[in-house]
Amino acid sequence: MRPIQVLLARLGNIAARPRRIATLVTRLHARLLRLSRGRLRRSLFLAGGQPVLVLTTRGRRTGRLRSTPVAYFRDGERLVISAANAGLDQPPAWWLNLQADPRAEVEVGGSRTSVVAHRAEGEEAERLFARFAAQNAGAETTRAFTAREIPVIVLEPTGPPARE
Repeated sequence: MRPIQVLLARLGNIAARPRRIATLVTRLHARLLRLSRGRLRRSLFLAGGQPVLVLTTRGRRTGRLRSTPVAYFRDGERLVISAANAGLDQPPAWWLNLQADPRAEVEVGGSRTSVVAHRAEGEEAERLFARFAAQNAGAETTRAFTAREIPVIVLEPTGPPARE
């Protein structure tokens, strides 16, 4: 495992602990990604240099739209994300929102598309997490920070395909 990847994973975990600060940084990051109209595609600090998309879910309690950047990779036409939440013990709010309503929208490379989410299970989840670990060595480190199982989520397009 590369030392820089481990360092970035640990810094991300520490930075995510003060909830208000993490929420503010996440919203700012999503706004920057949108303003770039697809020119910014990776996040060194918040996603260990992985490609990122902007995920918009409906708040399970407020009903308001919430957007957050999330590291991803493509599995055919599907987009795959992980609810790691920087290794914190609680799952990310966007994952709780998707459990309440699996319909969402993603913005990838400046293009938006509608998706429906489901949790990968069994061999599929193992195969997809292995791809995350191959893309970012810090994924295994982040997994070690928490006792909870980190879900792998598949986003199936329901609208026009997102371009990169």
